Amino acid sequence: MTDEWKGKISRTTRRLVALYHPTTLKEKGLVWAAGLLLGTYVVIVLVLGILWNTEPDPFDVQRAAAELGASTGDERVVGALTTATLIHIGETLLYKRGGYLSNDVTPPGVFMDNIPNWEYGALVMIRDGSAALRNHWSRSQSQSLEDKDLAIAEPLFNFDNSSWILPSSEGEYKKAVAALKRYLARLTDPSVPDAQFFARADNLKQYLEIVGKRLGSLSQRLSASVGQVRVNTDLANDAGAEQATRTPKAVIVKTPWTEIDDVFYEARGASWALIHLLTAIESDFRRVLEKKNAVISLRQIIRELEGTQESTLSPVVLNGSGFGLFSNYSLTMANYISRANAAIIDLRNLLEQG
Repeated sequence: MTDEWKGKISRTTRRLVALYHPTTLKEKGLVWAAGLLLGTYVVIVLVLGILWNTEPDPFDVQRAAAELGASTGDERVVGALTTATLIHIGETLLYKRGGYLSNDVTPPGVFMDNIPNWEYGALVMIRDGSAALRNHWSRSQSQSLEDKDLAIAEPLFNFDNSSWILPSSEGEYKKAVAALKRYLARLTDPSVPDAQFFARADNLKQYLEIVGKRLGSLSQRLSASVGQVRVNTDLANDAGAEQATRTPKAVIVKTPWTEIDDVFYEARGASWALIHLLTAIESDFRRVLEKKNAVISLRQIIRELEGTQESTLSPVVLNGSGFGLFSNYSLTMANYISRANAAIIDLRNLLEQG
C-alpha cells in the first residue's frame, strides 16, 4: 500500500472518529432538537393564524337576550334586546376564536391585520351604541340624570383598542360589559325604577344620524381604493358657512394600497355589528316604527348591510381599477354601504316628518 493511500485511510478514520465522538453527537443532537422545536413552533403559529383569521358567525339577538335574562316573565322589557345585543357583541370581541387580537404583541396575533381591523369596525359600533344608550335612550329629557352604570360603560368602551398592558384593552372592555350587565339587570327588575329605556322617535333619529356619518365615512374610504377627484362640498348649501382652514376646490383622494384590506375588513366588522343592533332596535322601537310606517325602511337597511357579509372567493382583497379586468371588493362593499346609508337618510326623514 502506497503512502498516499495510507494517508487517505488515516484522514478518513480521523473524520469518522470525530463524527461519531460522543461530544460531537451531543452537539448535533442539540442542534436537531432546537431545529425540531423551532419547526414545531412555526407550524403551531401558522395553524393558529389560519384558525384565528375567521370572522365570527352572526347570532340570533332574541336568543342572546334570552340567555342574559332580558325579560320579565312573558313580557319583553323595552330596551332589553338592544342592551343585550350590545353586551353580546362586546363578549364576541373578547371571547371569539383567538380572543381579542388588536393588542397582541406575540405571534400569530402580532402578524395579523384582517381580524384586528374587523374588531375595530365592530368596536366603533359598540361605542356609538353605548353613547346613544347613555345620552339618549336611557334619558327622557336633556335635564334628566344619566344612568350610573352607563356612565361607567361608555368611556371604558372608548379606551385605546391596542393597549396590551397597564391596563389592557380587554380588561377595560370587560369592565364595560359588566357595567352593561348591571344596567340590564336593573332594567329588567320591576322593583328598580331608576333604570329606564325610552323608545322614542327623536332619540332613535339622533342615533341614526351618527350611524349615517359612520357609514358615509366608510363608503368614501372604500370608494377611494381606485382614486378619485372630488369636488369640495364642505360648505355647500349654507351661504354663511365658514371653515377654519382653506381647502382646494377639488382634491384627489386615494386610499393607499397597503390600507385597502384594512378598510375593507373594518367595514365588514362595522356592518356585522350594525346588523345585529338594528335588528334589536326593530323590536325595541317597533311601536314607533309602525306609527311612522318605517318598519320596512329599517328592514331594507338591514338587508343592504347583510350583503356586506357575503363570503369572498379570493384569499386576498382584490383591487381592480374601476371597470378594469379584475373585480374590486372595496367598490362592491362601498355600494352596499352607500345604499344602506341612503336608506338611513330616508328613515330619519320618516321619523322626523312621517
